[in-house]
Amino acid sequence: MNNNPRTYRSNGKLLLTAEYAVLDGAKALAIPTKYGQSLTVEANDTNNIYWQSYNELGKVWFECTLPFDEIATTDRKSQSRNDIKERLIEILQAAKSLNPDFLSSNQGFNIITHQDFNRLWGLGTSSTLINNVANWASVDAYQLLEQTFGGSGYDIACAQNDNPILFQLQQHQKPMVETVNFQPEFKQHLYFVYLNQKQNSRDGISSYKKLGKITSDSIEQINSITDTMIACKSLSEFESLIDTHETIISKLIQQVPIKTRLFSDFNGAVKSLGAWGGDFVLVASEDNPTSYFNAKGFDVVIPYENMV
Repeated sequence: MNNNPRTYRSNGKLLLTAEYAVLDGAKALAIPTKYGQSLTVEANDTNNIYWQSYNELGKVWFECTLPFDEIATTDRKSQSRNDIKERLIEILQAAKSLNPDFLSSNQGFNIITHQDFNRLWGLGTSSTLINNVANWASVDAYQLLEQTFGGSGYDIACAQNDNPILFQLQQHQKPMVETVNFQPEFKQHLYFVYLNQKQNSRDGISSYKKLGKITSDSIEQINSITDTMIACKSLSEFESLIDTHETIISKLIQQVPIKTRLFSDFNGAVKSLGAWGGDFVLVASEDNPTSYFNAKGFDVVIPYENMV
């Protein structure tokens, strides 16, 4: 029995451009965050998996025991009323289907996960977990994501990279992932503001798909904004790219842009990220906007440098 603990770590994610449209092949600019999640695996001499998850305050927020017979039974009826436990079993079963040798010896394990961000922030509690489990199980993280949570996979690409990336889905192939030199000269004028509500990206995606408004013209416009944003040299040009992008996406998903809805008096640009309506927004502003957002009840304002 190998008693040496192994630790895997994955970065969180933020999608700066092409939210929703990335699912239809638009080119997205995504950034891994300094925040992330680790998973430590240590063998034990039972035939159970003991799972403990710690939050950013070092407190256990979830723990459970996973007996091997529950993981082995694929046609099982839900035996617990605990959604998180059910989801974990589903992930381990999917990993096992991709690598039948995984968990094949009934060797027990103690698993400890640590995330260093508030899990309500939407920085990738699920994607960092999927990538860590994929590393542990020696399986392809994109395939594991597809069999569990779904989505474009840009968050897996962020989990695996330490630099900003271009991400683009390709038909019948693995996604195109290319690291880019995105180092805006005006980054001291960029901030991330948390909107105090966790957005369920699966809900956002399904309503986008129902509307079916994407056209090749919109995709080309978004691709052009993504490319221009990477090369952009001035804050004013960056703000105007944000505004144009917001207008395009608001038509696709038939929602009012967040700045119009909540911050119409703000002197600067505000861009929704990922699934609109929750999580973080990107703010571009000549002056430090912290007091403006604090006054409106938004306490989490993180400078670009501290996040990326």
